[in-house]
Amino acid sequence: MTTPIADSADLPTMTPLTALICPLDAQPLTRDGQSWCCVDGHRFDIARQGHVNLLPVQRKRSLDPGDSKAMVVARQRLFALGGYLPLAEALARRVVESVDTPLGGASLGVLDAGCGEGYYLRQLAHAAGQEGIILEAAGLDISKHAVLAAARQSRDAAWLVGTNAALPLEDDCVDVVICAFGFPVWQEFARVLKPGGRVVLLEAGAEHLLALRKILYRELKPARGEAGLSAAEAAGFTSESDVEHLYAGLSLASNEQIRDLLTMTPHLYRAEREGLARAEALSELEVELHAELRVFTSAIAQDKT
Repeated sequence: MTTPIADSADLPTMTPLTALICPLDAQPLTRDGQSWCCVDGHRFDIARQGHVNLLPVQRKRSLDPGDSKAMVVARQRLFALGGYLPLAEALARRVVESVDTPLGGASLGVLDAGCGEGYYLRQLAHAAGQEGIILEAAGLDISKHAVLAAARQSRDAAWLVGTNAALPLEDDCVDVVICAFGFPVWQEFARVLKPGGRVVLLEAGAEHLLALRKILYRELKPARGEAGLSAAEAAGFTSESDVEHLYAGLSLASNEQIRDLLTMTPHLYRAEREGLARAEALSELEVELHAELRVFTSAIAQDKT
């Protein structure tokens, strides 16, 4: 089963977010042919596939930051199995339910912060489109390979190579930030959110890929718990409701699929050699996906009025 994607010329569900700023001097960017330019003369060319690189060299921690091409390709194959679809649908549902937007041709400004291959943003666009809501959307990731893969699948959003630590977006320009299995930077999220805006966060739960982790590690690390939310609170965010626990199953029917799961996660680089050998010797594996879904409102965003 594959993810339903509604990127259609007849029924568009996304339009590109254009409130971009220069990553070098924070000046507004304007479209000039096949480039985005600021008044100080900085120019960022739009790639043939439609995405734009707004990650300056001085903000890179390595020559090729973020997910590698192999990780991106492996993740695309795993997503095509359909196991992650219930998680993406739940995130989309929470976004649609959380906004007070009139139906019928309304638009909603959305940033997917850490968009990867665009899987969750495209699913959100599909769900919003069924409610008559068109997304004015941007997907941003530090991995050029992930953004390229996203742009190849849909030209309806603004696909940006960039960092959550310094979002190349204007202040108060989006209604919702989604962050799925990513690295939230709460101060930046608060800056780009409109008054009353929300962050919809999807993170790995304590039982996520537990069967795989038991094979890889002799000792499992304890769950992070609520400690990871302190940064959100420090940035002025409050949780709208209790955490929603999401569970889904993923059946891996070949050694190649197990290898893809290892490749798309950090476990390939963190696990002990003996654990990797045990996992790579398997020909099938049943794993459980466990995610925690939360919606946050920024008090700072509300105070902007």
